[in-house]
Amino acid sequence: MKKIIFVFILIIIIFAVVFIISSSREKQIKEELNDNMTENIKIDLIVVEKAKRILSIYDNGSLVKSYKISLGKNPVGHKQFEGDSKTPEGVYYIDGKNPKSKYFLNLGISYPNEKDKEYAASQGKSAGGDIKIHGLPNGFSLAKPLFNIYGDWTEGCIAVNNEDMAELYNIIDIGTKIEIKQ
Repeated sequence: MKKIIFVFILIIIIFAVVFIISSSREKQIKEELNDNMTENIKIDLIVVEKAKRILSIYDNGSLVKSYKISLGKNPVGHKQFEGDSKTPEGVYYIDGKNPKSKYFLNLGISYPNEKDKEYAASQGKSAGGDIKIHGLPNGFSLAKPLFNIYGDWTEGCIAVNNEDMAELYNIIDIGTKIEIKQ
């Protein structure tokens, strides 16, 4: 019994240390937001290719950079209802920025639009909402290697690793158009 308690306490201590180190790393990433990339560009379009798991940013039609992403746990098809774990498809806009979300930073996506709401209502359901581009859950920045292995894990959001999220957060303005394609 003493061994079980010791192992349990050891696991808690290890988890706490990892969480503290991850939180410290997240704070450092936020402090190092890279302004160099923003000097001569204005991101005016984000394109998400769900099938390729790629998010690309554009300045006046020119590709600036692409990022590896994770999607909702049920990624095929357009989000229709709250809880379907799908990532929306269509044209939306960045409608908010949150530096203090439960995930490392986030950019709000304007889902649902009127068409989304009407369809869900016609089926007697909610369209859902609160769709974001975000990083890893706070306290898990050391899990970056798992990001590349795990696959799709969100409830319908678009996730990137924390370093990429810090970069996107810094260079994307509210009102930027986002096209999400299958």
